[in-house]
Amino acid sequence: MKTQSSDRFFRLCAAAGAASAAVAVALGAFGAHGLRHVISPEMLTVFETGVRYEMYHAIGMIAAGMAGNFSPTGRRWLLLAGSAFGLGTVLFSGSLYALAFSGSGWIGAITPIGGLLFLAGWVSLAAGFASTEEG
Repeated sequence: MKTQSSDRFFRLCAAAGAASAAVAVALGAFGAHGLRHVISPEMLTVFETGVRYEMYHAIGMIAAGMAGNFSPTGRRWLLLAGSAFGLGTVLFSGSLYALAFSGSGWIGAITPIGGLLFLAGWVSLAAGFASTEEG
């Protein structure tokens, strides 16, 4: 069911995805030019993985937001996809950024939770695209 609240969510989801993509580009440049001599090569690889996955899922958030705005069907799935991508980015990429700077191994325990949210987001996006039910 299309509501003003869900319309606002989908607009914010697409906007948040675009903002996350911009952050990923900025962090990628920072990693390539500013961190090379500051953190170990191993931690730089961890940081770059966070950036790469943030970009992938920023695109997923944009897709979920745009599809939710224009599709009369599958909106619940698309709402779930956008939410999973956003929270997954915070947990997955955020934990990798924190790990790269701190070296604290326990932070890496958070990363798989974000990965599971990413998987849930892609499955939900597919279900939203395939859905023929209203809402």
